[in-house]
Amino acid sequence: QVQLVESGGGLVQAGGSLRLSCAVSGSIFSINAMGWYRQAPGKQRTLVAAVTNGGSTIYPDSVKGRFTISRDNAKNTVYLEMNSLKPEDTAAYYCNTWPTTRIGWGQGTQVTVSS
Repeated sequence: QVQLVESGGGLVQAGGSLRLSCAVSGSIFSINAMGWYRQAPGKQRTLVAAVTNGGSTIYPDSVKGRFTISRDNAKNTVYLEMNSLKPEDTAAYYCNTWPTTRIGWGQGTQVTVSS
């Protein structure tokens, strides 16, 4: 069974940085685009970054220029580098395949940005 394990979240002041990691078990990683998603309390889960298996990336305007997604196929791991964090980035962050989420959601990692 494929599993997702997210890590790297924490509490940071506005303007700070964090690097999230997502370890993916199983061979599904190498043949799928991967995405990072986030969900704030009372809001829907939304995509914040995606990377294809060829390395092309996609970002919504809300994080473009601040977030960078990358993947290490040898380690079955996808990363999210987050800079210039804002209080509105506060959310639980999850990874999954993209554009269709094919794996059961992991526990996520909480990111809290204080003003």
